[in-house]
Amino acid sequence: MKKLKLFSLIALSSAFVLTSCGGGSGKGGGTKSFVSKTGWKPNDNKGWFYAGKQQKLKGWPGMVYVEGGTFTMGLVKDDVMHDWNNTPRRMQVSSFFLGETEITNYEYREYLTWLKYVFPPSDPSFREIYTGALPDTLLWDNELSRNDYSETYFRSPEYDYYPVVGVSWSQANKYTEWLTDRANEKALMDAGIIAKDLYINESNNVGGSAFNMDKFKANDPDMEAYINEQRLAQKSGMRTTNQRILAANRSPGAAMVQKFRLPTEVEWEFAALGTMKNREYNNVLGKTPEIERLRGQKGRTEGMFLENFKYGAGDYSGVPGWENDGSARTADVKKYPANDLGLYGMFGNVAEWTADVYRPVIDSEYNDFNYYRGNAPQRILRNGDGTYSRVDDGSIQYDTLADGRLLYKNLPGQFQREEIANYSNFRDGDRQSSLNFRAGDTDSAGNANFNMYNAPRKNFFVDGSGRVVVQKDSQARTSAITNEIRVVKGGSWQDTAYWLDPGQRRFKSQSGGYGWIGFRVAQDARGSMNNRSRR
Repeated sequence: MKKLKLFSLIALSSAFVLTSCGGGSGKGGGTKSFVSKTGWKPNDNKGWFYAGKQQKLKGWPGMVYVEGGTFTMGLVKDDVMHDWNNTPRRMQVSSFFLGETEITNYEYREYLTWLKYVFPPSDPSFREIYTGALPDTLLWDNELSRNDYSETYFRSPEYDYYPVVGVSWSQANKYTEWLTDRANEKALMDAGIIAKDLYINESNNVGGSAFNMDKFKANDPDMEAYINEQRLAQKSGMRTTNQRILAANRSPGAAMVQKFRLPTEVEWEFAALGTMKNREYNNVLGKTPEIERLRGQKGRTEGMFLENFKYGAGDYSGVPGWENDGSARTADVKKYPANDLGLYGMFGNVAEWTADVYRPVIDSEYNDFNYYRGNAPQRILRNGDGTYSRVDDGSIQYDTLADGRLLYKNLPGQFQREEIANYSNFRDGDRQSSLNFRAGDTDSAGNANFNMYNAPRKNFFVDGSGRVVVQKDSQARTSAITNEIRVVKGGSWQDTAYWLDPGQRRFKSQSGGYGWIGFRVAQDARGSMNNRSRR
């Protein structure tokens, strides 16, 4: 009987995997000395399970590895604005990957082109998908300013590598979901698992037939049209094409290109500070804070600002002939030097969305490890026969953006999900500090309902001609804070140097786009680049 190497997607990972399977490779452990409690070694091809070789942690193109650690989050200088929302506190951050630049106009147009190709707006079922993902280009218009950015900034090739703006927090999250699918699709193509001419056959890319990770991990029948099972078996070193074996090993937990997402506020600030370089034990050696290195020290840039920000009233770039930063508005994402980690644009150019729901106080007493407010776990819905419930053309759900456009919540072909909890209000005040103390409203977990902040409610509808009609909020309001307000970090081309400090915090509505806010993507890092840092 032929020896049988059973397939595991972890074995395939040598061709296209981003993340590590875990464990070290030194004397303390690793696959060389590991034996499963079943008695089988991971690489034993005589057994019933073939785990494959342990993989080293590798970064996806354009992503920078940020080694985790502890740091002081928040301001350490005077709070000039008197917001009192960034009290210094100790925080621990796990290692992660962060985009070396903000997402550019070119990259965001890739996303729009794909949406337009797979879900053509000419189809009534898909009409809102493409238009809802477009950035708001009208935000460049100003009643007392002459400019044509609304017509040129996003589409003209001269601005290809400028940061995309006018993208709401909600739209940015949809981009990260799309990017996760496309990165995995490209990795599978490179490995020969998916044919590189996938997009030539339109039947593979119309509506719900398009590739997504939901279907791949679940071994969905739709995948049979473009998955090369024979090549997949070869890449794994397997000597059989047994379909049951393939289906059993393509598990939802298999290692793939790690999911893209927005960075949390703590991650963003930690990476901007870049304090993990030039260290010996816990002492920083010769480290000047980035915020104090805004001017060049030698050469052609001596005395010139090395970040893009506003210097004062009416001064966005300096006087003619000596333009301090050379950029009156946004600039190429790599025009200015990167910080010590290799990250561009963390100080100036555009501010950036983070994942967090905004609150004036960060509850570090409850959690000081990978802090994040906004957790909302979901589960995949199943049909009565146990199969996954998929989104079809008639079950697409939408959110409403600030300008009245509809933004898709899900796309045809994806599995339907439901939110099982939302922890945005977790420990957000108690009954005594709520606005309706006597009513005593609480949720199912016993937490006070959202009564800490009496925020305005934006009610509007879109009439038959497509115009947005805003309805006046008749009640008196005392706060702008809701669960739809997200943290914005960093300074921009229209901000003074005060906002360039990584400890500063601002907030904006997740449904609105702004001409001074962009975004970059992050990924978890499972494992570490080295067993232990030595610098």
